[in-house]
Amino acid sequence: MNMHTRLAFPLAAIAAALLSVYGPAQAQELDEVQSLTTPESSIRVGAGFLSEDGPRFGQYTGLREQGPYGLVDLDIVKRDDATGTWLKFNGRNLGLDNRDLRFSQERQGDWGYYLEFSETPRFDPLTINTGLSGIGSTTQTLGGVAAPRRDVHLRSKRETMGLGFNKSLGRGFDVQVSLRSEEKDGARLWSNYSGTPTGINFLTEPLSSTTNQLEAIVNYAGDKLQLSGGYYGSTYNNHNPALNVNGSTGAPLFPMALPQDNEAHQLYLSGGYAFTKSTRGTFKVSSTRATQNDPFFTTPTFAPAAGNTRLNGRVDTTLMQMGLTSRPMPKLSLLANLRYEDRDDKTPRVQFLPASASRDGFNAPMSRRQMTGKAEASYQLPMAFRITGGVDVESIKRSITPTLRQVSWREKTDETSYRLELRRSMSETLNGAVSYVHSKRDGSPYLAANNAAMADFIDPIHWADRKRDKVRLSMDWTPLDPLSLQFVLEDARDKYDGRPLGPESGKARLYSIDASYTFSEAWQGTAWISRDENRMNQSTLSGGTSQWSAQLENVSNAIGFGVRGKASEKMQVGADLQYAKDTSKYGLSPLLTSSGLPDIHNKTTSLKLFGTYALQKQSTVRLDYIHDRRTTDDWTWSGFTYNDGTTVYLDPNQKVHFIGVSYIYKFQ
Repeated sequence: MNMHTRLAFPLAAIAAALLSVYGPAQAQELDEVQSLTTPESSIRVGAGFLSEDGPRFGQYTGLREQGPYGLVDLDIVKRDDATGTWLKFNGRNLGLDNRDLRFSQERQGDWGYYLEFSETPRFDPLTINTGLSGIGSTTQTLGGVAAPRRDVHLRSKRETMGLGFNKSLGRGFDVQVSLRSEEKDGARLWSNYSGTPTGINFLTEPLSSTTNQLEAIVNYAGDKLQLSGGYYGSTYNNHNPALNVNGSTGAPLFPMALPQDNEAHQLYLSGGYAFTKSTRGTFKVSSTRATQNDPFFTTPTFAPAAGNTRLNGRVDTTLMQMGLTSRPMPKLSLLANLRYEDRDDKTPRVQFLPASASRDGFNAPMSRRQMTGKAEASYQLPMAFRITGGVDVESIKRSITPTLRQVSWREKTDETSYRLELRRSMSETLNGAVSYVHSKRDGSPYLAANNAAMADFIDPIHWADRKRDKVRLSMDWTPLDPLSLQFVLEDARDKYDGRPLGPESGKARLYSIDASYTFSEAWQGTAWISRDENRMNQSTLSGGTSQWSAQLENVSNAIGFGVRGKASEKMQVGADLQYAKDTSKYGLSPLLTSSGLPDIHNKTTSLKLFGTYALQKQSTVRLDYIHDRRTTDDWTWSGFTYNDGTTVYLDPNQKVHFIGVSYIYKFQ
């Protein structure tokens, strides 16, 4: 045996021994790296049970009626390493009425497309006891006071389908196209007036409409210039042009018009340009045409309008907006924005009704021009202070064609706001800011129905002269490494001058505290509390001469706690507890009745618990529990009866328990 042969065996043995020791470790390390770089998919299948009917709890979730429900979610993610193509298939709440599905495929930086579907229910929380027949259809018959009645729960549903794609064209250009179609069906609360003070009959609005939206965008991104231009269009088609109402004897009463078809088309261009490294400008221009040319469901019989089978409504809107941000000095930042919108109502004027002393019988197209501007400067002061000041201005001018109307109005309003904020970093763990805003709104004289100047009595509140002062205090504090706190206090005061009736003054105040705490790497907690106060004083008339006032008040208090943690190597748990109380008060003086109007209280308590346990590396069991309790003494519908005998009821105490168990499987 030569020297080479004698050395070969020991070296081979040593190599084999080393491979036996380090080979599995390297293979395990490669598996871990692959698991981190390979996208993970999951499928969840389970079942849940709702203990009782939950009209308010399930208003939008689909968990409305007592009974079992399916719990199905999926999240499929695949990546082709050779081509860099991603494939995603996501599904949420597939066993419930508010389900979502989305399929997409993309190659990052090159192309992509998606298909999606969603359902959104709305369950009316009111219980309606009625004899109305034909609910949800275009022909409904009143039941009458003596007719047999039954409980009805109204609902509606939106089904939305969408698709879109994007493609990079190179040299900074790309294109995006999206299409969305929504079908809405169902019924919602409605009524008609029979001509007597108490003659309100219960009806339902039959919902059956299609809304389509299309958007196409071309984008460009260069070193200094970015542009985005495109088209956006929407069409609304109501499949029910009118509601036919029959009396309790079956005799036709009169048809009622439903929302008409309409459409809007917009062309727009927006962009930005970097003049220097510290100065950038932005702009946006758009032109929109909205039309309503749906035929009237009955032809006008009044002679001047007899030949008009449709409104021929048209509104053209032009929008121009520009902005500039700059940092001319290291400590100084500047900002300016200007926005102009012209809404030109080009609907032709037609006389549909006979003229009288208070009206000319024509429809009343109304155009509006709005100009808003903003200027702001921020400067870094010594001792870590930063001061920011700004001015906001808004001017709105309305134009209406007829000289005779049945309501008063205001042609122009102007509002100017001055802002000042002082912010300071007091330490590495404490930051605070205080800001003050003063606003003043006034405008042209109020015009009565005959265009003569008059005092403002009952015009909309957003037309009224107003002075507003608002103060805001905020603070971020991290007293300990695991603890973070945020404090906010806001106070606003409104004063309405020159209004003999209506709102006189208002107050709003907000307090909030948010906290988060990290107990350990495995456990985290959150907590928050807030109080929102809104008060309004107003005066009005009763019987034409008797003046009285109302002190309106709404106070909302809310508190919440949350915790997330890892109870063991295989178990994770979490809990959320929230409580909210809302109180509305209607203080009247002098009292118009012997007892006035009682307060309204709404309370909500919600507890959510969940836990997951890993059976294996790829499989997990999840348990969910929800307790939801809602109480109210809202008297809005109490004691009210429609002319046809229909009554409406809202359960004042609603409590539900929901428990769900599901199995989750993860794979790559």
